[in-house]
Amino acid sequence: MRAIWTGAIGFGLVNIPIKIYSATENSTLDLDMLDRKDLANIKFKRVNELTGKEVKWDNIVKGYFMNDHYVVLEEADFEDASPEKTKLINLHAFVKLVDIDSIYFETPYYLEPQKDGQKAYQLLLKALEKTKTAGLGAFVMRNVEHLAIIKPYQNTLVLNKIRYQQEIRDVNELKLPTNVKIQKAEMDMATQLIQQHSKTFDISQYKNEYANDLLKIIKQKDKGKRPTIRKIKVKHTKSDDILAKLKASLG
Repeated sequence: MRAIWTGAIGFGLVNIPIKIYSATENSTLDLDMLDRKDLANIKFKRVNELTGKEVKWDNIVKGYFMNDHYVVLEEADFEDASPEKTKLINLHAFVKLVDIDSIYFETPYYLEPQKDGQKAYQLLLKALEKTKTAGLGAFVMRNVEHLAIIKPYQNTLVLNKIRYQQEIRDVNELKLPTNVKIQKAEMDMATQLIQQHSKTFDISQYKNEYANDLLKIIKQKDKGKRPTIRKIKVKHTKSDDILAKLKASLG
C-alpha cells in the first residue's frame, strides 16, 4: 500500500507520527469506455476553452472566480490557509460512536505509526478501547479540510472522514407521508417478521454478487454465447394488500 498522507495525531501535548492509507478498494469491475465502431479507447483531454488546444499538467493552476476575474492559487497558498491542519490531526474532543449518526460517515483510512511513534500509537489505541470513545478532529488532505474521527479497529487506529452538518440535506425537502393510519395487526405482524429474521450482523456473509454475475456474462459473450436475459417486474404492494402480504411473509 502507498501512503496518501503523512503527518501526526495530536493527543493532548503528545504528537504521534502516522501515515494514512486507504482502507478500502473497489469491488466493481474495471470497465473501459470504447468507441462502438472500432472499440478504440476513449481518452479525455484537458483543453483550453479559448484555443481548443490541450494543456499540460504543469501549466494547469487552480483559481477562484471573484467578481469578474480569477484569483490564482499556488500550492503554498493552500498550506498557508491552515498550515497545522496539513500536518496535524489534533484530537480536540472525544465522543461516543453511538452519538454519531451513520449519515455523517464517509471514507475510512488505516493509520500506521511511523518510527518512534509505536508506543504513543498503542497508548491512544488502548485508551480509546477502554473508554469506548473516538477522537474527533480536523485535517487538510488534497487541499480540502475534512472533519474526522479516529477509532480502534482490529488492533489498528482507523480514521473515518465525516460530513459536516451543513452538507446534509434537510429531510423537509422530501414529500413524506403524513397522517397514515397503521392497524395494530399490521404493526404486530411487521415486528414479528423483523424478529423472525433478526440475526447477528456478519459482514463476511455478504459479497458483491452483481460484479460476479456481470463477469459471468462477460465470459459468455467472450465465447460467443448469448447470455440469458432475466426479466423482472417489481409489483408494488397496495395499502389494502399489506396485511395479506405480511401473513404470507410469516408463513
